[in-house]
Amino acid sequence: MRKVLERCPACGGELSITRLSCGGCETEVTGRFAATVFDRLSPGSLAFAEAFLRARGNVKEMERELGVPYAAVRSRLDEVIAELGFESRGEAPASPPGDGGRRGVLERLERGEIDAGTAVSMLEQLKEEGS
Repeated sequence: MRKVLERCPACGGELSITRLSCGGCETEVTGRFAATVFDRLSPGSLAFAEAFLRARGNVKEMERELGVPYAAVRSRLDEVIAELGFESRGEAPASPPGDGGRRGVLERLERGEIDAGTAVSMLEQLKEEGS
C-alpha cells in the first residue's frame, strides 16, 4: 500500500485526508483526518524506525542487525529524527555533564558516539565558551 501524500503534486500545498474506506465491507467515512508524524518518513526511514523499535532502541543491537558500525547507526538515527522534524540536521547534541571538555569530545568521537561534524561543532562551542 502506498503511503499518504503530504503535499499536492501540482502546487506543493498541504493535503488533508478527507475520506477513509474499508476494503472489506466498502464502508466510507468522510471528514478531516490528521496524518501522523510518521507519515513524513520516507519508506527507508520508516523501515529503519520500525527496526529500531523492534530492537527496543538498542543501538548496539541495530549495529548487529544492519551489519554497520555504531557511528553509522547513530548517524542514520539522527537523519530519521531530523526527517520527523524533531531537530535540525547538523545540530550538535548537548554535552553530557562532566564530559571532560575537549578530551571528552574526542573520546566520544573515538567511541563512535558522535560523528566528526558534531565533534567539530562541540569543540568550537567549547572554544567560544573558553574565550
